[in-house]
Amino acid sequence: MTKLPLRMCLAWAIRLYAGSIASGQTADESADSLKARLLIPCNATMVHAWDLPRNPFRESVPSDSHLAGQIRAGFEIFMDTPGHARRLAGNSMSCNNCHPNGGQKELFAPMVGVAGCYPEYNKRSGRLFSLEDRIVECFMRSINASAVVNSRNRLSTSSPEVLAVAAYLAWLSSGLEVGKEFAWRGKNVIPSSNLISPSTLKLNLDAGRQLFTDRCSNCHGEDGQGAWIGDKRPGPLWGPQSWNDGAGAARTYTLAGMIRYAMPYMDPGSLTDEEALEIAAYITSRPRPKYPFKKDDYQKEKVPVDAVYYGK
Repeated sequence: MTKLPLRMCLAWAIRLYAGSIASGQTADESADSLKARLLIPCNATMVHAWDLPRNPFRESVPSDSHLAGQIRAGFEIFMDTPGHARRLAGNSMSCNNCHPNGGQKELFAPMVGVAGCYPEYNKRSGRLFSLEDRIVECFMRSINASAVVNSRNRLSTSSPEVLAVAAYLAWLSSGLEVGKEFAWRGKNVIPSSNLISPSTLKLNLDAGRQLFTDRCSNCHGEDGQGAWIGDKRPGPLWGPQSWNDGAGAARTYTLAGMIRYAMPYMDPGSLTDEEALEIAAYITSRPRPKYPFKKDDYQKEKVPVDAVYYGK
């Protein structure tokens, strides 16, 4: 019998493991109790900044040694992307910068359960995305791998780093119902009725700059490059070491939602919708790397009004 390549075997194993509902979740467990068990609260103090409800180096992983190794490798890439996925690191960002506590913190775009939500339609690409497709996009845009991966050999869904991160996210999702939208997903969105036109925000960048100085610079520095807090440092918000202009965080409304509900770190939720939008507009006005394939985006869908780096 012909043997499948190891990476293909791992891809199938990841999908099967992501679909497992054998552990943890009980049929009558409420959304609140499930969230409390699986996620660090959004208002947790700095003392809990490095807590991990689940860590594959401490918790149970599959007995298959290859899959267990992939899960742990994916965790390491997630926590320190430049250190463990060096060939793809086009900046100094890690997955953990935007999804802290190993993707296990409430209102910080948590990754718990996300593997079971794919496949999912992606408006930017105009097609159905697998989990691996989404990870490739994050590498190419948020980690700026597009700056270091040859355009003729773009990052693949079967690349070892992609499969490793998929394995980790599948492990985080194990024990949860597949195909279900969890109560903690998509909660950091500003209501459409409170959004402000990007053109109006552009005229008020001074307000965003002042708010950033007053409310954000303690952790991010006035230059946006991040200040050391113990042995940790927030990822750069602009400049050559930040995400590129094709990333999700390069959209003003998307970034504002993250700021509104997750920041400031020690007092999340204290900003108003308008303040969060002004800060986001200031950050997206700053220079950042160019994503070289923006012309391929939004071929089937309309360019969102807050995608300020795209020509209208």
